[in-house]
Amino acid sequence: MILLSAKTLSSSPFLLRSSPHPQNPNPKPLSASQALPKSEYRTERGLTFDSGNSFFRHESATGRDLGVLAASLYKKSKGSVRVLDAMCGCGIRSLRYLVEAEADFVLANDANENYGRTILENLSQGLGGSGEERRWVVTHTDANRVMTECYLRRDFYDLIDVDSFGSESSFLRSAYNALKLDGLFYVTSTDGYTSGGHRPHHSLASYGAFVRPMPYSNEVGLRMLIGGALREASVLGYRITPLFSYYSYHGPVFRVMLRMNRGKLPENRNYGFISYCTKCGNSQAFSWNELGRISCPCSDAKVSSSLVVSGPLWIGPLHNASYLTEMLNLAEQWGWTGNDTETHLGKLLKQMIDESDPKLPFGYIKLDEALLHGLEIECNFIIDFPLMFLGGKPCKNKLSSPQDHDECPEQGILLVFSSRGFSIVISQETESAPTNGLQKLMQSICWIWLLQEGYAVSRSHIASNAIKTNCPMAVCIRIAKELQQC
Repeated sequence: MILLSAKTLSSSPFLLRSSPHPQNPNPKPLSASQALPKSEYRTERGLTFDSGNSFFRHESATGRDLGVLAASLYKKSKGSVRVLDAMCGCGIRSLRYLVEAEADFVLANDANENYGRTILENLSQGLGGSGEERRWVVTHTDANRVMTECYLRRDFYDLIDVDSFGSESSFLRSAYNALKLDGLFYVTSTDGYTSGGHRPHHSLASYGAFVRPMPYSNEVGLRMLIGGALREASVLGYRITPLFSYYSYHGPVFRVMLRMNRGKLPENRNYGFISYCTKCGNSQAFSWNELGRISCPCSDAKVSSSLVVSGPLWIGPLHNASYLTEMLNLAEQWGWTGNDTETHLGKLLKQMIDESDPKLPFGYIKLDEALLHGLEIECNFIIDFPLMFLGGKPCKNKLSSPQDHDECPEQGILLVFSSRGFSIVISQETESAPTNGLQKLMQSICWIWLLQEGYAVSRSHIASNAIKTNCPMAVCIRIAKELQQC
C-alpha cells in the first residue's frame, strides 16, 4: 500500500511512505501509457479537475451533488465531518467533499496505483490552506482492507462513500465497522441485469434476495440494495434508515444514503416480500408471517401461476422527506437548482420529496399511450390545450363551453371535464405531437383524477412516464377505461 498525505489543501510537498505490508510485493513494471497517464481536464460545479485514465462518467454528477449536500448537512449539525472515499477514481468526489462540503478530513482511496498522480494533482490544485492539521490522505489498496485497517486503528468516519461496480456487496460489513454511530453510508450498485430479475441466484448471493422480473425493476434495484445493507447491519447489531434513494439510467446506477445507529429493525418491519400479478397487474407486500398465504385478489385467494414474488427486500419508504427538504433548501442556497444549472437537481429533489409520502406503496405504474385516445360526449366544459404544451407548435389557448365549441382545433387537444372524470379529443395534427408531451399530459390527467378520488399520488423520479399511487390496480383500470370510454 502507498500512502500519500498533505498537511493542508495547498501545493505543499507530499509525504510519501511505503506500507510495511504492501498490497502487491511483486508489482509488474508499468508500461509507458501507465507511467504517464493522459490528461483530460473537465469542470464540475466550477471545479476543474483531470480525469486522466480513470473510469469517469459526467452523468454521475447528480449522485456526487447529493453526496456533497448530505456531507454538508452533517457538518452543519455535528460541527465536523470526516469522509472516507473508498473507491475514489480520479478523486473528483474527494475534491468536492473537501471544497464544497468543507470536510475536515478526507481519506481518498483507490486500489489502482496508476491513478495516484491524477488524484494528487486534483486534490492539490491551487487550493489554499493554512495551519498544521492534515486535511487529506491518498491511499492505494483494496477498499475492504483500507476500511478494516481504519476499524482496527479505531479511526472511524462520519461518512463513507463506496462507489462500487456491479453487485459487489462484500464491503458492507467492513464499511459499517469503520463508520461512526449516526454516521452516513453512501452505498452503490450498478447491476441492472440482476435487479431486473434475470439472475435471481446472483441477487440471493449478493443481497440475500431472490429477485424475479417485475415491471418496476429499477425501484426493485434500490430496494434490493437497501435490503442487503439492512441484513448486514442487523448481523452487527445496527439498524439503518434510508435518507434518500437515487436511480440513474446511465449504468444503470443505484445509490442510497443510509444512516446507521445501534439496534435492530423491530419485528422485520419494512423488510419483507413483494408480489406482482401478471394477470391483473396488482402488486402487494407480504411479511414473513404471511409466507405460504400469498395470493392475488383476482384468483379468489387461490394459488396462482400468474403471481411473481421477490424478496426479502426493503418495502419501507425510499426517502426521508424532512431530510430531503433540508437538502433542497441547501441546494437552493448554493444556486444548484435553477434551470440553467448543470443538473436537474431541484426537480429531482422535489420529486423525491413527493415520493416520500408514507401512504405510497412500493412500485409505480407506467402510463399507456393508448389511453390518450378517448372521447367524452356529455361534459361541463372543454379546455383546448395548445401543442406548445406538448412541445409542438404554439397555438392560442381556449376555454369554452361545449355549445361554443363547434369543432376540434386545427392544432391541439381537447381535455374534457365531466362529473365522471376526464377525457381527451385529439385532432388529426395533434397525433403527430411528441410522444413525451402526450405522456406528460396523460400523467397530469391521471394525477388530478386520483387526487379527486382521495388517493395519494406522485411522480416517480425513476421513470418519467410513471406515477406512484396507493390506488388499487382494479380502480386504475376502471379510470383508464373511463378515459378511453370503453
